[in-house]
Amino acid sequence: MYHRRFLSPALAALLGLSALAVQAHEGHDDAPAAVQTSAAPRFAAVSEQFELVGVIEGHRLSLYLDHAADNSPVPDATLELELGGKPLAVTRVGEGLYQAELSQPLADGETPVTATVVAGADSDLLAADIDWHAPATAVPPSAWAGKSRLALAGGAVLLALAALWAWSRRTQRTGGAA
Repeated sequence: MYHRRFLSPALAALLGLSALAVQAHEGHDDAPAAVQTSAAPRFAAVSEQFELVGVIEGHRLSLYLDHAADNSPVPDATLELELGGKPLAVTRVGEGLYQAELSQPLADGETPVTATVVAGADSDLLAADIDWHAPATAVPPSAWAGKSRLALAGGAVLLALAALWAWSRRTQRTGGAA
């Protein structure tokens, strides 16, 4: 009779510890995974005549030059660009589409952009700022997280073995009678 009073709480403790050992952890929870996106740094410079949008992806700067009035591409324009006060060589790759290569990644913070546009008899000076902050690096999950769950599972097994040993000793003393 005594072993039943001991065995029931021991089994309850074992079940409780085993539930802790199999709890979900990072990457295995029920919540839907959050999509991590990192927007490419960009700028928009607008005047009465032109609109210039620049998108930086790595070392490549893609530039889109449109008429401000109707958002149509500006054909055969000449585009001169300064990024952070330094001239940047721009290559026309299509109607209203230009590209440039950055010699180094964009620095954190605000970087001024100045563009001179000449399209036929029209010309304009456009200015904007790129406000860029590098994404924070992800902190790797702790190596101890998995080890602590393993320790809990090991403790649960030891507790079960101790309970079984105590139960078997008790039944040997009573001669196997329940």
